Amino acid sequence: MKTLLLNSDDVHENAEMDELVPAIEEAFAAYQRGDAQMPPKSYIDLPKYNGDFRSMPAYLDAGEWDAAGVKWVNVHTDNEADFDLPTVMGTMIYSDPRNAFPLAILDGTELTMKRTGAAAAVATDHLAVADASSLGIVGAGVQSYTQLEAISTVRDIERVVVSDLSEERVARFIDAFEDRFDVRAGSVEEAAACDVLSTVTPVEDPIVSCEALGEHTHVNAMGADAEGKHELADEVLLDAKLVIDDYDQTTHSGEINVPYNAGVLGEDDIYGQIGEIVVGEKAGRTADDGISVFDSTGLAIQDVAAAHVVYEHANERDNGYAFDLLGLAD
Repeated sequence: MKTLLLNSDDVHENAEMDELVPAIEEAFAAYQRGDAQMPPKSYIDLPKYNGDFRSMPAYLDAGEWDAAGVKWVNVHTDNEADFDLPTVMGTMIYSDPRNAFPLAILDGTELTMKRTGAAAAVATDHLAVADASSLGIVGAGVQSYTQLEAISTVRDIERVVVSDLSEERVARFIDAFEDRFDVRAGSVEEAAACDVLSTVTPVEDPIVSCEALGEHTHVNAMGADAEGKHELADEVLLDAKLVIDDYDQTTHSGEINVPYNAGVLGEDDIYGQIGEIVVGEKAGRTADDGISVFDSTGLAIQDVAAAHVVYEHANERDNGYAFDLLGLAD
């Protein structure tokens, strides 16, 4: 047996959204049923380097398949200026749960982008109005691309409004998608008025107000991944049908972390976890719902499910580089 080394291009090529979205949904369901193990994300703080490491292990049994792995990811804010490296980089080790053999080592950065978009698509499928045709995106960085790629697999998106402080980033986004969608630049308010809104920014001062949102807009709050980050006004969270991915992670570092820890928002304001909706324990969008919000912090089970999809296809297609990591060859 050999281990597959899969770079970012390999991950991109083998992570088709029409298969990735169902796999992420199955991961949420397994977690809700108790068929997954996901220890809390652990941190190694490195203040002397203005960065940190995070480890994210998980195992899940989706019924027809099971999978295990761990993602090792960093956030080093000076990387671009000092080393010409990305701020965030990740490496995924995907293992066979039967015998622990390392089946693949994957680029975790591309994997994270793909599974983050897929998670938003799962929430959108359950919480957005059925005839949603417009998507607003606030933040035109790398995460914005997979938001559109994934969400357009669960809703017939025709019109896209993208907002960002950088005109250059907006122009690149429009250039990437203008042949497939009616996509244009707009203000935060114009993006927020769409049927679906995805926010993918690192801000700590809320930029989306209640007044800006449409009457039945579904919001995917994807940007908050650390204490203090906060994209949506407290009033949005208090008035919305509020769904989270994981209680511990969202209260610590998700969109709700600031108002929750300030006592502005409490447990009674949280409708439930996305897994409860996926397995049918709680209803998704109903006729009486107005604004809905999905607070996504990103879970290790998503990484494992995404790695499963990528590895299966890469193995079938002879993608990547197979090597004898453990020195087991005769």
